[in-house]
Amino acid sequence: MTNATWRALAARTYPDGLPAETTSFIGRRHEVATVKRLLADSRMVTLTGPGGVGKTRLALRVAADLRRGFPGGAWLVELGELDNPSLLPQAMVAALRIQDHSARSPIQVLTDHLREKRTLVLLDNCEHVRNESAMMAQTLLSSAAELRILATSRQLLGIASEQAFAVPTLSGPEPRHGAQSPASDAARLFAERAAAVVPDFTLTKENQDVVEQICCRLDGLPLGIELAAVRLRALSVHQLLDRLDDRFRLLTARSSATVPRHRTLRALIDWSHDLCSEHERLLWARVSVFTGSLDLEAAEAVCAGDGIARNEIVGLVVGLTEKSVLIKEEQPGGVRYRLLDTIRQYGRERLMASGEERQLKRRYRDYYRRLAREARAQLFGPAQVNMLKRLRVEHPNLRTALEYCHAEHAGLCIDMASDLLYHWISTSHLGEGRDWLERGLADTAGLSEIRARALWACARIAIIQGDRASAAELLAESRALGERLGLEPVLGYVAQYSGMIAMEEGHTAPAINCFQEALARHRATGDPAGEVQALDWLSLAHSVLGDSGRAVAAAEEAIAVCDAHGESWHKSYTMTALGIEFWRQGDTRRATTLEQRSLRFFHELDDWAGAGGNLEVLAWVAASEREFTRAGELLGILRTLSESIGVPLLGIGHLIRYHDECEARTRRALGEKDFEAAVERGARLSLDQAVAYALMEEVPSRETGRHSPLTGRETEIAHLIAQGMSNKEIASTLVIAQRTAEAHTQAILRKLGFHSRAQIAGWVVEQARLSGEEPPGGA
Repeated sequence: MTNATWRALAARTYPDGLPAETTSFIGRRHEVATVKRLLADSRMVTLTGPGGVGKTRLALRVAADLRRGFPGGAWLVELGELDNPSLLPQAMVAALRIQDHSARSPIQVLTDHLREKRTLVLLDNCEHVRNESAMMAQTLLSSAAELRILATSRQLLGIASEQAFAVPTLSGPEPRHGAQSPASDAARLFAERAAAVVPDFTLTKENQDVVEQICCRLDGLPLGIELAAVRLRALSVHQLLDRLDDRFRLLTARSSATVPRHRTLRALIDWSHDLCSEHERLLWARVSVFTGSLDLEAAEAVCAGDGIARNEIVGLVVGLTEKSVLIKEEQPGGVRYRLLDTIRQYGRERLMASGEERQLKRRYRDYYRRLAREARAQLFGPAQVNMLKRLRVEHPNLRTALEYCHAEHAGLCIDMASDLLYHWISTSHLGEGRDWLERGLADTAGLSEIRARALWACARIAIIQGDRASAAELLAESRALGERLGLEPVLGYVAQYSGMIAMEEGHTAPAINCFQEALARHRATGDPAGEVQALDWLSLAHSVLGDSGRAVAAAEEAIAVCDAHGESWHKSYTMTALGIEFWRQGDTRRATTLEQRSLRFFHELDDWAGAGGNLEVLAWVAASEREFTRAGELLGILRTLSESIGVPLLGIGHLIRYHDECEARTRRALGEKDFEAAVERGARLSLDQAVAYALMEEVPSRETGRHSPLTGRETEIAHLIAQGMSNKEIASTLVIAQRTAEAHTQAILRKLGFHSRAQIAGWVVEQARLSGEEPPGGA
């Protein structure tokens, strides 16, 4: 592992940056090999072709095959869900799981993140944001020498370094004289998808020819084949072929100027549409308003009414799923549904033709405004964590709803964006949240509670990003509005965040005054979330002044409030503060217990700013207990995490001093060479390894390579040699030149003092045995 392991910051949906294949990948051997070869020779490859030809599936298979050759990861950026081209940089930051908390622009975050990483980025469905995708690709390729981009689009992006590959349809049968030809890739795909709906369906001598004819009539289009295979629920293959012929004759008569493959797909989708009931067609059109996936609750709220009763929605969703219009996905939060991009576009056309588009967009917007308000109401209590996780899944829809809000009235936008403050803070969308608030604030004026609240919410994000000057300006305007309109909640948060700025600037006594004012106002307005935050900061401030009694009392009072409400996230931050004070008192055992409990929660929620505070204190504890090797390794983890987030993990002056003292003491104790070695070991730990190590749990594979003389790339190549790969195969797998693979192999032989590849393989197996790992390739 390299430092790039931290670039993900816990990608839950796609653990390795790419989605798992849910159905088998059939055929395409030649295409996969060709695209790999193109990526070895060029840093930008675009797969082109009509909708439904299989561009995305091919790109995902290539990316999955090449993933091991990219220590920085292979990452899917889905652009089909992006309606606003200007948000492309933010979408990429989120897809790469970069939790940047700085005030840098998303473009700068991406270029800095990718600059020294060997990374593969898959830009999927670029055609509707073609110009923006081209500019983004050009910018990133010019600043990141080790970056490779694999794009899919219905047309080329048009940048200078781009290599093109036109994705063909699936191959038909090879003609043979006498004997029956083996099943084509197209027929094999049909058979597999047919077996999903008719379990006993198989290709036989009797039906293979008809299946091949069906696939031929479908021009070998994978999406068309999959849509047609669903018809076997009600038809035989012979009946299916007859009806396809009827469909295509009708469509050809209507639109002879259309490209044949486009006619084919249109005919299949038209047929799917005709087979739906009237209410299923209506629901198909209405669910196309969703940018991302949806659940039943959302379908009922947005799509019911005007012809569809709410209690009909479940049955209609089941019907559309059975017809392969909706794709069902099992997710940790429950079942969700989505439309393929081509199917969504078809539904949008129908929605526009129906005259309901504006009304549906308004329902959609209002549903997600209500969800944002509900999230704000649940930000302090037992439902908080599940709600935050739900908002992450709904982010594409939230983004589109914010667009609709801003288009109608900027005040709607800042109101919803303020409600989502905890969503912005707890995810990789922090900068996007500030952008929405700033856009809305720039387009609104006047005196209102909504504006006052948006100002302090924007200030909160600016403080996290280290932009204290902007935060102070925002808070000054918010205070003026709060005082003029008599808004106690606004004045409570203005006081609180003003205190945070004072703390970060080293003005602890004035900060305590601010926190005490905030605490009083939060209690007066019945705001337990604000009350706990004020108590947390009072605990830290009293700790700075050496007043341990007040520091502990404030933290324990905050924990009591959290426990009374069943709250966990704020409590974890409070435990961090209390752990710091116990460490200062020399009670390292209690400090460790608190920080580890807090770390487990932050890890579950993917809050890496919070987890960074825990890791920081655990490093101080290790140094205090003279466990300097552990302290050095924890400092290595922190160094990489801090770089990933973009700001210091604990930016308060006295806490930075503790960090510097810990580092200096550890460096003196270990000596420069051993200190740097310990830091490097910590930096190389994967995410799960780092958390397990901090929790003092068994760390998988941690000893592997600790005393290895090989570099990370050499270790990787040694494992491929142990799998029996030749230098040519290694070059293809890692997307490097064969000469480079040969040079690495010679370096491995020299460093290990060996004379043969068999000796390298034996060494790899022995290293795996010593660390308890599975030998590569089952050796």
